[in-house]
Amino acid sequence: MALKWFKKKKDKAESTDAQAEATTAVESVESPVLEDDTNAPVPEADPLDTAALDEEPPHTAEEPDEPLTEAPGEEKNGGLFARLKSGLSKTRKILTTDIDDLFLGKKIVDDDMLEELEERLITADMGVQTTMDIMERISNKRSRIAGAKDLKAVLREEILSYFEALPEPAPLAATNPHVVMVVGVNGVGKTTTIGKLAAHESRKGKKVLVAAADTFRAAAIEQISIWAERAGADIVRHKDNTDPAAVAFDSMEAAIARGSDIVFVDTAGRLHTKVNLMEEIKKIQRTLAKRIPDAPHEVLLVLDATTGQNALSQAKMFNESLGVTGIALTKLDGTAKGGIVVSICSSLNIPLKYIGVGEGVEDLQEFDPEQFVEALF
Repeated sequence: MALKWFKKKKDKAESTDAQAEATTAVESVESPVLEDDTNAPVPEADPLDTAALDEEPPHTAEEPDEPLTEAPGEEKNGGLFARLKSGLSKTRKILTTDIDDLFLGKKIVDDDMLEELEERLITADMGVQTTMDIMERISNKRSRIAGAKDLKAVLREEILSYFEALPEPAPLAATNPHVVMVVGVNGVGKTTTIGKLAAHESRKGKKVLVAAADTFRAAAIEQISIWAERAGADIVRHKDNTDPAAVAFDSMEAAIARGSDIVFVDTAGRLHTKVNLMEEIKKIQRTLAKRIPDAPHEVLLVLDATTGQNALSQAKMFNESLGVTGIALTKLDGTAKGGIVVSICSSLNIPLKYIGVGEGVEDLQEFDPEQFVEALF
């Protein structure tokens, strides 16, 4: 039997989603599609092309977070899970302590309890539509729920089902180098994510090269250079405001000549020119393919968990333009918005490859769905 709260929330969800879509729409200045000339001149400086991408002060550079070493005596797997569990502590409180409180003085799941649970899931930033879907399925199963423990078990099942439905990550290239183009708006931790990934691959014995193709943001080249040096990776860099596609092409040449195993290509998160951001990144994408067929083999999108549903809007925008093959979600530590992981996986058919639960190098982890759900509860 349909619940009153479900019908009410469904009508509200449609209104909320429409409003959210309108407020998060990205407006970009129209410009002709760039030609494939990697030596094309850089347009003169002008106001930003996209208002929604203007989220980070242009003259801020980040420093690497900590030395690229693991804590002495720390077991790798146990340490990773401990950091994950700590990073998700605020979200876990919503999904555990608060659920325990729902059953105080009650023995059955009633409509009031379901409505309160719904509010808690939305607070954890699972999104209106994802929450509505989960609540509908939980409502259908409430005859088997006899307490908080049963409710958590059902909620685990529903969350895990979203992760199990995702496609497999993009395979490694048949021949070296494997090229990963990393994209995302300014301020999400894109450059530091590249540095951490470069460090992880170097530790595996891989020969890593970083392409510093974010040539527009002040101090971006210096920042990625520091990360590359500390990770033991090669780097190809040009002067500020150089055509990013030229950096990308030279990086492919260098990777082939040096026998690199993997290349991470940094890209701009916004432009100080009239050129449309997506067209500029598409130009880099085409340039990579000119030198190495099928490159880039991965388009990794970096998102900031603290931005909540705005991260979902960014993902849709980049995916439509570039064909994103994987997502790295940063800054999950210290936020109650861990549910955004579920929201992204339920809304986009894109593998979640990495999650960041802290500032250290080891806090960027490969995403393990079962471990993530275990840490949530």
